[in-house]
Amino acid sequence: MELEHKAYWATKLLNLNSQAVGEKRLLQLNELYEFRLEAYENAKIYKERAKKWHDKKILKRELKPGQQVLVYNSRLNVFPSKLKSKWIGPYLVTKVLPYGSLELLNEATNDTFTANGHRAKHYLGGSWNKEESIQELG
Repeated sequence: MELEHKAYWATKLLNLNSQAVGEKRLLQLNELYEFRLEAYENAKIYKERAKKWHDKKILKRELKPGQQVLVYNSRLNVFPSKLKSKWIGPYLVTKVLPYGSLELLNEATNDTFTANGHRAKHYLGGSWNKEESIQELG
């Protein structure tokens, strides 16, 4: 009873209207809710733009049977070397399977295996030989 009287006395002294304070608080909560919705919309717009830009940069690789490809070797080596190429091959594409898988033929051993098409790229050159390249330079 005594606490209620002191609270009533403090509000009367400071000329505070509890109903007006409650309405102001509701307005502040509504503004906060609107700010949150606007932030969600801005984040959604940003993500859509970032996805559009990323998808624009993706290169489409359409591989067909008969083409030669290199396959990315992601195996963890005990002693990795910086200058060693991570692409192995070339392999011959024998069949393009659904969902981007490839059936590849190793022409040296006549072994076939399947690989993910995202880990393959077109092979544009011929075989590389150290002696041949030295003769071309000299």
